[in-house]
Amino acid sequence: MKKTIITVLGKDKVGIIAKVCVYLSQNNINILDIAQTIVDGYFNMMMVVDISEASKDQSRINEELGDLGDEIGVQIRAQSEEIFNMMHRL
Repeated sequence: MKKTIITVLGKDKVGIIAKVCVYLSQNNINILDIAQTIVDGYFNMMMVVDISEASKDQSRINEELGDLGDEIGVQIRAQSEEIFNMMHRL
């Protein structure tokens, strides 16, 4: 299993989850866990996904999710689990 952490942040609007999930499905990326919240009109989502069967490599997924975020007006970041853990370790 090759886990990646995806974060999505921005102003809330209809379709954010749907568009991200459609991208993941089209690229054979499995959602392992998902949490989302809306605070005072701001959308925040964190997903743990498995990209081991993905049709694209990690860097391409990162790039395309970033482009999707620009398209729908949110910030989307995808980081491998190892990098995410290193960045958030105290």
